Amino acid sequence: MSRVYNFSAGPSMLPVEVLKEAADEMLDYKGTGMSVMEMSHRSKAFEEIIESAEQDLRDLMNIPDNYKVLFLQGGASQQFTAVPMNLAKNGVADYIITGQWAKKAYQEASRYIKANAIASSEDKTYSYIPDCSDLPISEDADYVYICHNNTIYGTTYKKLPNTKGKILVADMSSDILSQPVNVEDYGMIYFGVQKNVGPAGVVVVIIREDLIRDDVMEGTPTMLKYKTQADANSLYNTPPAYGIYICGKVFKYLKQLGGLEKMKEINEKKAKILYDFLDNSEMFKGTVVKEDRSLMNVPFVTGDKDLDAKFVKEATEAGFVNLKGHRTVGGMRASIYNAMPIEGVEKLVEFMAEFEKNNK
Repeated sequence: MSRVYNFSAGPSMLPVEVLKEAADEMLDYKGTGMSVMEMSHRSKAFEEIIESAEQDLRDLMNIPDNYKVLFLQGGASQQFTAVPMNLAKNGVADYIITGQWAKKAYQEASRYIKANAIASSEDKTYSYIPDCSDLPISEDADYVYICHNNTIYGTTYKKLPNTKGKILVADMSSDILSQPVNVEDYGMIYFGVQKNVGPAGVVVVIIREDLIRDDVMEGTPTMLKYKTQADANSLYNTPPAYGIYICGKVFKYLKQLGGLEKMKEINEKKAKILYDFLDNSEMFKGTVVKEDRSLMNVPFVTGDKDLDAKFVKEATEAGFVNLKGHRTVGGMRASIYNAMPIEGVEKLVEFMAEFEKNNK
């Protein structure tokens, strides 16, 4: 069977080159006589895997020396709890709600601290990013929290919020490594890897060292303390070893491709093909205001639920899978992460044009 074009929001496509390499090493990783799935996380071979994965990520993102990189478990959702427990010294934080994941993070933080929703785009189904140039930042806020790219709603920050000197924390699960990032703009960045980096089960935390402390919230589980994980170099307990190995391969692949500047160029080209088609189509319409459009997630609708369903069905049969939109937006959504080749987007657009012609 040939591979399909997988437009899933996550877990999503991985580079074929990476999958082939992993397949070649499945039974015998570099002469160890075993798979990475079988090896001890305390072994020399795995030590090299996790250390080179970290170094390659540092190289790709130009991560400064005063930031720690942690490979953890529990997905991005577990960080909704870990962030306030570790960072809210005053027990106060400000949240900007631009979608379901920011909202969930805010609701989770509210269980432990005074979380303030200081801006939101919920009034228009999160189809835009609110103006963040002059927000009512709380004087005693320990951090300001954003979800940088909104997987479900297809919006992204083109300009970071003015945090008035407060630390910025960002969930970058769905656009990490899609373009360069100035890590120093943030106190902490974290991302679940299953959209742009690797298989589900790993979450990466990039955190400034001065934010890693012992005096965290009373009752914080040992496993959720960044200090526990940093002191043990992500090996406090058995990490998601195979997932980290695949992430490392993806980091190497991106470096060989030319790094994040090159990736941004490719992603802008891919997104333009799809957005240009949507802007000129009589049947399909994008759902996001132009200036806040994501490079990674593109929601669109026909305005007719039956037609949407017909499109998804026929697209699936033609090998364009996982195009059904999130239930809160309806319609369709094409997630065009790093691993989606340009030809996948070109062929999707050809299919959409044909569908439009046949269903006028």
